[in-house]
Amino acid sequence: MLIAESAGGPLAELADLARRRGVPVHAVGRGRIDAAALTDAPQGVIAMADPLLGVDLDVLLQRADDAAPMLVVLDEVTDPHNLGAVMRSALSAGATGLVLGRHRSAHLSPSALKAAAGAAEHLAVAVVTGIPAALRTMTDGGVWTVGLDASGGTTLWDLPVATEAVAIVLGAEGKGLSRLARDRCELVVRVPMLGPLDSLNVSATAALACFEVARRRAAPPT
Repeated sequence: MLIAESAGGPLAELADLARRRGVPVHAVGRGRIDAAALTDAPQGVIAMADPLLGVDLDVLLQRADDAAPMLVVLDEVTDPHNLGAVMRSALSAGATGLVLGRHRSAHLSPSALKAAAGAAEHLAVAVVTGIPAALRTMTDGGVWTVGLDASGGTTLWDLPVATEAVAIVLGAEGKGLSRLARDRCELVVRVPMLGPLDSLNVSATAALACFEVARRRAAPPT
């Protein structure tokens, strides 16, 4: 681990914790921190770690401890900060996995990992060749595919499959879901907008959708 020579307060505590865990800590000049970091605003510390390993999509489709999967699928979302924010919200709401396309998609870059605030180390991620094909695999595997789109025929609050195995599919900023991905979704729902705007940031939409599914699953049966 590299830490700025002038670091104090929480960073000094982090360095002490790392040393107690047997992690080598090297105090270096701030210039070396800035040069080694791949984020816009390094905060005085860099950890050297093994790369995160992805999982196969089939693994995400399996039930764990009799709990129905809750997956989040990002369709051509290219902003790494949005990717990280989505991961943080999804994990906090109990999502069991994330699906990313190999092309035209943000991946687990340093900026995305920083925005995820630790979620990337706990949320399983499958990188697939194409999102439409992956959606077909999910449907064949018994997972409901639910697209979020402003033109959805019903609202997120009326989602009829929240307590079943479900994949929440979100599109890119601006254009939303691609045509092929939308066509492969079994359901398309919208977030009801009460103000003059017609959409939310993709990470905000993901948070609403994931926590709505979590809320419905936690509600006592009627």
